[in-house]
Amino acid sequence: MHQWRRDVIARKDVIAIPVMTHPGIDAIGHSVREAITTGTIQAKAIKYLADHYRTGASCTAMDLTVEADSFGAPILFPENEIATVSGRLLKDAGDIRALKVPSLDSGRIREYLRANVIAAREVTDRPVFAGCIGPFSLAGRLYDMSEIMILAYSDSELTHELLEKCTTFILRYCLALKATGVNGVLMAEPAAGLLSNDGCLEFSSKQVKRIVDAVQDEHFMVILHNCGNTGHCTRAMVATGADAYHFGNKCDMAEVLKDIPSDKLAMGNLDPVTIFKQGTVEAVKRATTELLNRCCSYPNFVLSSGCDTPPNTPLANIDAFFEALQEFNDRKDSDIH
Repeated sequence: MHQWRRDVIARKDVIAIPVMTHPGIDAIGHSVREAITTGTIQAKAIKYLADHYRTGASCTAMDLTVEADSFGAPILFPENEIATVSGRLLKDAGDIRALKVPSLDSGRIREYLRANVIAAREVTDRPVFAGCIGPFSLAGRLYDMSEIMILAYSDSELTHELLEKCTTFILRYCLALKATGVNGVLMAEPAAGLLSNDGCLEFSSKQVKRIVDAVQDEHFMVILHNCGNTGHCTRAMVATGADAYHFGNKCDMAEVLKDIPSDKLAMGNLDPVTIFKQGTVEAVKRATTELLNRCCSYPNFVLSSGCDTPPNTPLANIDAFFEALQEFNDRKDSDIH
């Protein structure tokens, strides 16, 4: 993966790695609920997308309820919408102190590991990236997002006690994901974007770095996603030492690129809802081309969605995204020659 990253940076063209599983789920005729509870179905969606689109890598589902589910948090599973945590698992300090770190046999973890095993076996012409949640975002799903923000500043010791349990579980999960044969993990830590840069360092980056140090090597990379970052905590993200950083549409991608080391990848950041899902084909092509024009001077830029593309995203818009990229690369190649 070190060499793959260097090759991406050295390329003359721009590659695209949109975070998208739902278009594949829709295309193969299954519901969201079926895909996030059955690893074989999820893997079929990933393979469908790999067969139909020239992505620079394949991403498995970004599901920010999987880990909370394993801890015992209540989860709502709509048939064709994204699953959500429906209530607080932890209500006070006693709950945090009594919380046990679950095994990887709990919840839906085994189905996700199964999906990654199959995807790694069947998608062999590009890297496959698994998905997981970040420590602070998991803590917020267990304790309530508003409450964890208050706790972080009122009782940092107790916050760290919860973060230690979350980090321990995510680290075990990442090691298991690595053992499936995938090439890396996209770690979603959007809640850390609600913190200041110093807060992000204290309550997210230190914990993420512990995971990065344990799992990232020449065969496996960590991509840190923070769609809550508006540009104010990019430095904290970089402090984790991850090999790549993924940004949401709340930030100015061209500005963010200035803060990313030139030997690390920076991915983003077309709006997954207003552009990919709700936009017209023409709007998708226009927005894609504009982003490419603004960011292509950075060799480490990778075109992507700002977050996971939602259910019912039109395949015509995915097609338009890749058509715009191909047209841009063709013009760039023509200009060189």
